[in-house]
Amino acid sequence: MDIIIKNAKIYTMDEKGILEKGDILIKDGKIALIDENIHSQDAHVIDATGRLVFPGFIDAHSHIGMWEDSVGFEGADGNEDSDPVTPHLRAIDAINPFDRSFEEAIEGGVTCVATGPGSANVIGGQFCVIKTFGKRIDKMVVKEPAAMKVAFGENPKSVYHEKHQMPQTRMATAAILREALFKAREYLNKKLEAQQDEEKDMPEFDMKSESLIKVLTKEIPLKAHAHRADDIFTAIRIAREFDVNLTLDHVTDGYLIVDELKQENIPCIVGPNLTDRSKVELKNLDFKNPGILSKEGILVAIMTDHPVIPQKYLVLCSALACKSGMDEIEALKAITINPAKILGIDNRVGSIREGKDADIVIYKGHPFDIFSEVEYVLIDGKVVYHRK
Repeated sequence: MDIIIKNAKIYTMDEKGILEKGDILIKDGKIALIDENIHSQDAHVIDATGRLVFPGFIDAHSHIGMWEDSVGFEGADGNEDSDPVTPHLRAIDAINPFDRSFEEAIEGGVTCVATGPGSANVIGGQFCVIKTFGKRIDKMVVKEPAAMKVAFGENPKSVYHEKHQMPQTRMATAAILREALFKAREYLNKKLEAQQDEEKDMPEFDMKSESLIKVLTKEIPLKAHAHRADDIFTAIRIAREFDVNLTLDHVTDGYLIVDELKQENIPCIVGPNLTDRSKVELKNLDFKNPGILSKEGILVAIMTDHPVIPQKYLVLCSALACKSGMDEIEALKAITINPAKILGIDNRVGSIREGKDADIVIYKGHPFDIFSEVEYVLIDGKVVYHRK
């Protein structure tokens, strides 16, 4: 059934800005028309008078469904920490859509997430982007694979130190990543040579190298866990060496090196900030970070790193960044159009525009007001939450 959202104040999150009063027509799961006084005899009408309407919120770095709520080891499927190099692991094989965190995410207006392996390994595996509503992960996928998770700093060091194996230093972490990328590049070159010359044999199949080909061809970026400034620069250094795309995830020290990051033009996915400083590399944790980066023209998204911060609190993290100096609209962009651009899915989600997926959140009050309420959430044009 068609749906019309009427008389709303619409935050489009694109160049149209804020429409003080308008209607949205939804057909076949897509935004069909944005205008005033839309009428359709067959459409279901949602009266949004006095309400604010936003595109569904997007988290560019989560582990939802990978560590299940209140389960423990049986539901912990985010780190295969038996090998520091696991690029062939795919998040879609571990996500449990029946985890109650998905329902809570929807109630918080989060309609789309990038989720995947954790940061125990130097190369953890492949992230995917999914909608937060569904029973079968294959039908929830927006983009897969979306990125290749790699990690620098304390996490791989501490995990493999306990196992008495490499890497136990930052040098070893960088060396392991370089070695894997070098092997994958050689593997790809041999495949290309064999395709062009019948006399040359294809290389013996290597699943790890095969999984890294999309990184080398720039179809997906390295998704680099890096908190400390020196780890951030190491991630950039290696990405340059192999001419691959990169996103910087966490970026805790970002505001301390903002002049350098401004020159790099690399997207930054910032957070989680609503946590304690539980390890050394978090000593500079501060909610002012995303605002400082954003004001210098860096493309910024705000993350929860669920379950570090529960997925449903993505909007709260954005509000606290705004409270700490980030421009209000930029803080909203950091959980809508910016993560969509960073993840390469802005053709489908991230703003309210004709032709895009009808992922929409209707608020009573402003989302940055802690007393405001999500009244409706639509995903692919279907009402998946209604606060009655």
